[in-house]
Amino acid sequence: MPHSKTGIRIIGTGSSLPSFREDNEILCKNLDITPEWIIEKTGIKQRYLAGPDEHASDFALDAARKAMSRAKVTADQIDLIICCTFSGDYIFPPLSAKLHQELGAKGSQIYDLQANCTGVVTGLTTATDRMAMDPMVRHALIVGVDLCSRYVDRSSIDTAVYLSDGAGAIVLGRGDDRAGIMTSAFFTDSSNYESVRMRGGGSSFPIMTRDQDRAIDFMEMNGLATWKQAITHMPRVMKSCAEKSGITLKDVDFFIFHQANLRLIEYIMRKNRLALDTTYTNVAEIGNTGSASLAIALSEAVEKNKIKPNSLVMLAAVGAGFNFGANLWRWSE
Repeated sequence: MPHSKTGIRIIGTGSSLPSFREDNEILCKNLDITPEWIIEKTGIKQRYLAGPDEHASDFALDAARKAMSRAKVTADQIDLIICCTFSGDYIFPPLSAKLHQELGAKGSQIYDLQANCTGVVTGLTTATDRMAMDPMVRHALIVGVDLCSRYVDRSSIDTAVYLSDGAGAIVLGRGDDRAGIMTSAFFTDSSNYESVRMRGGGSSFPIMTRDQDRAIDFMEMNGLATWKQAITHMPRVMKSCAEKSGITLKDVDFFIFHQANLRLIEYIMRKNRLALDTTYTNVAEIGNTGSASLAIALSEAVEKNKIKPNSLVMLAAVGAGFNFGANLWRWSE
């Protein structure tokens, strides 16, 4: 079986969620649907929403500190910090700078990465590429965080049902090249560019004043377009990633996906004739946390010992645009 060529491995994970839990019964008070309908269509039972005094940096820092503790890595050993988000505390400076400041990192390269829900897969790939090119980069911290609720119309079935808040973090380190990152694959189909969007605050739709249309400040999502994109192109990018390592999807031991919709994950697993017990899902319990979702699911899977040493693990996601990404890992001890 194939092995990593670099030995750049995941050595620590962590996650953080708000304390407020909104179940379907609470949500449906403002919507003309039932809790049973939500479960039938999405599998989602509840979601977590940040309070008015909580910020993306609060959850990002909490998740990062947990991941660093589990990796036994201190802030002065982190040489690269990447935040994958569309909802940092400010438009700029980047959220990664806030993490650098609060963690007490020394030096380090920082940047924010916006690939929407494919952010963590993209961030892991760019970080491992950077580490492979520069031996001076000892450890990298990749954080996925989104406060989706800040941009959701709570009366919209298209978004309020799905979206949630939280953060997940991953620390990369070096080790024996029998384990670690193996391959990555990406694909973009921009034909549905407008199907998932948030216009308000962009340069075409600058920050709104009180007498302007507030509707563009909300996230907009075409669920049918998203579903069609995901079921068409997610298997494609997964197969491409596997083929680069000379294997098939049947050879992969475990899968972690962006947690968009439980029914979508179930469909993709069935379509590829993969057993449902070879993936871990948490979307039913925490909803879709955007850029954070894959990292949170990975962290929970690690905590629950779902991933066995030496197994082949694939991370795969779809993000607005639409962009697709997957990477394959030989899991270390």
